[in-house]
Amino acid sequence: MAELLVDFITSLDGYASAEGWPGYWGLEGPEYLAWLDQSPERHYTALMGATTYRLMSDFAATSDDPSFAQLTEMSKVVFSSTLKNPLAWANTRLVDQDPVEAVRSMKEDGARPLRTIGSLTLCRSLLEAGLVDRFRVVVFPVLTGSTGRERIYDGYPDVSLEMVASRTFDGRLQLLEYVPTVLTGPPSGGQLT
Repeated sequence: MAELLVDFITSLDGYASAEGWPGYWGLEGPEYLAWLDQSPERHYTALMGATTYRLMSDFAATSDDPSFAQLTEMSKVVFSSTLKNPLAWANTRLVDQDPVEAVRSMKEDGARPLRTIGSLTLCRSLLEAGLVDRFRVVVFPVLTGSTGRERIYDGYPDVSLEMVASRTFDGRLQLLEYVPTVLTGPPSGGQLT
């Protein structure tokens, strides 16, 4: 069965982006950029929704950043009922059916691991359905309370997270990787189940 990794980049207060902040909140450093350049999941199939597809394909078409060239080479699936074939971004397949059922089938039938790129709503629905095997977050040491946009975890179910990996980049950025378990309610007696 294929693995599914949900992958977020976030401010400490849980925002996916912030108005007026450059790049990765202006705090990317050489270690983090080298790790991105190594693209540890370049052989994964990237999953995204239409909004992320539009944003990322536009960046890929106009940027000379090597990470976008790597992303262009990756196999990608975009879930959308509004986009139409043919899609301009190379190696991208359009799926207009329910993402949860499509990803469930991809996990059962495929050997290639899967990962998400952005797509907060898609990630939430895949997590709620119990399809996420690993949940990775890179936390940038900023609070974007005034300028933050796209709160990542609003509307998510309660989830316990078992840490399986962590790393510090450039003495300030934290990579945290977990195995998630969706909870049916608050833990009883202080125990996570």
